[in-house]
Order: sequence, then structure tokens, then C-alpha cells
Amino acid sequence: MRVIDSNLELLEQKLIILLNKLKDNHLVISRLEGQVLECKNQIHSLESKVEQLKIDNNALQVANSLLGSNESKATTKRKLSALINEVDACIQHIESLE
Repeated sequence: MRVIDSNLELLEQKLIILLNKLKDNHLVISRLEGQVLECKNQIHSLESKVEQLKIDNNALQVANSLLGSNESKATTKRKLSALINEVDACIQHIESLE
């Protein structure tokens, strides 16, 4: 009987240790899930900032070209020509309607 009792006590101790480890693991998992959410939010925020910076950079490049910078002059000229062509097409379309 003593052997059975000692084995039972040993089993109970090991079970308690396992349950404590399980509880610790659940706490770690919860903490890590919180960190994952925080990181996802941070990534989303950074992606939004990157998109806004790209838009700002493009606007600054166009403004810089208009100020006489040699960089992107050809691009700006193409955009202005396209706009002029669109305006001409609209004028012709309006004239044809009248």
C-alpha cells in the first residue's frame, strides 16, 4: 500500500506541476496575442504613413519640377500635355453638342 500511496502522491505532484505550467503557458499565450495585435496595429499605422509620404513625395516632385528643377521635368511636361489634350477634347465635345 505504501508504494501505491507514494506513487499516487508523486502523480499528484506531477499533475500539479503540469497544471501550473499549463496556466503559465496560457498567460504567455494571452500576452503574446496582445503583442501581436499591437504589432498589427502598428504595421497598419506605418503602412498608412508610407502611403501618405508617397503622395507627399509625388506632389513635391511635381512642385519641384515646376520651380525649374531638372529632375522630373519630362514627367511634368507629359502630365501638362495630357491635361491640355483632355481640356481640348472636352471643348471639342462641348462644341459638337451645340
